[in-house]
Amino acid sequence: MKVSYHGHSVVKVETATQTILFDPFISGNEACDLNADTIKADVILLTHGHNDHVGDTFEIAKRSNALVVAPNELAEYLGNKGLRTHPMHIGGKHTFEFGQVKFTQAFHGSAYTQEDGSTVYTGMPAGILLTIDGKTIYHVGDTGLFSDLKLIGEMNDIDIAFVPIGDNFTMGPEDALVAAKWINAKTTVPVHYNTFPVIEQNPDTFAEKVNVGEGKAMKIGDVVEL
Repeated sequence: MKVSYHGHSVVKVETATQTILFDPFISGNEACDLNADTIKADVILLTHGHNDHVGDTFEIAKRSNALVVAPNELAEYLGNKGLRTHPMHIGGKHTFEFGQVKFTQAFHGSAYTQEDGSTVYTGMPAGILLTIDGKTIYHVGDTGLFSDLKLIGEMNDIDIAFVPIGDNFTMGPEDALVAAKWINAKTTVPVHYNTFPVIEQNPDTFAEKVNVGEGKAMKIGDVVEL
């Protein structure tokens, strides 16, 4: 299984038979190396409804007939727009053909801004635990620091965790280091930084300070094999 990072919070997982995208914010994301017009996905996993996470979900899912797995209200909104969706909620897990998905809490917001400027509430934000063939990926989502991350780390054997470090909208590096310790992943990767001026951070400095497992500042397009 190959896990790659593509800027902001975009993560791609490739198994022998499936391509899974987390939060595919591609168009408008200058750091992303993917092409929204050509990339194909079998599954799209969404942590919440902000535009910089829903990203190109509409276009990719319509072209590829991808299954979109998202928090309930966001899934309903996307389903009403014609996408194939599976709604879930925090604390719930479901076993799909491609693997098991469990949604965890995240302290953030969740609303989608439509083309006419109106905003649609899209339910609770979340993190996502994805387990495939005994390997677990934790996309923490957009969140501030909260103590149940320690419980999540104790209850799950996490191989790689994607943790936001940008500050302003999410945890900053200091809080993210605490989160990394509690999550206790074998590898911790910083995400959600440098996309906008207000979230500029040094991922290498963060990765060097991770003191549980390995801190790894993945460059755009870098791949980790699990």
